[in-house]
Amino acid sequence: MTRLIRAAALASFTLCVPGLAEAHTGVHLVAADGAAAGFAHPFLGADHLLAMVAVGLWAASLGGRARWLVPASFVALMTLGAALGADGVALPAVEPMVALSVIALGALVALSLRVPTIAAAALVALFGLFHGAAHGAEMPALASPLAYGLGFIAATALLHGVGLALGGLRAHAPLRLAGGAIAAAGVALALPL
Repeated sequence: MTRLIRAAALASFTLCVPGLAEAHTGVHLVAADGAAAGFAHPFLGADHLLAMVAVGLWAASLGGRARWLVPASFVALMTLGAALGADGVALPAVEPMVALSVIALGALVALSLRVPTIAAAALVALFGLFHGAAHGAEMPALASPLAYGLGFIAATALLHGVGLALGGLRAHAPLRLAGGAIAAAGVALALPL
């Protein structure tokens, strides 16, 4: 029962952490080396934070190779997307795709949908590309691209790890509830204010 309570508490905390504003509306941290700005970026927007935790939750529910392959595919394509965004390459519909990722990943967790690992990895990689494009486009002008990139990669891995740890609790009802809450938050973030 204690694990269930912890899982529910952590899932609730995840939904409430740092101001639920999106991270892509001009939020720039000033950091000489960029690592702090890069690390903070995924935590400054509910969209990134929720999607990245959901990746870990879904990967944990899939089990096996998916536990490492699904998050790794997100990080790999996120890195590519960030390089594109930092170079000024504008992917179409970045914000809608980021919002869609929160909705879809939350729904996948809520429904405990099982798909082949390669399909799960491909889907999260696509979402990672768009999250990365948003990260790259938001890089502070004075930041070192390498330090900034390493910062948001570390934060992403940490958030995936939180999702994997929560998913490892095997408390299906609270995790499905958390998935539903993540999807609902994604819908709220996608709605115009």
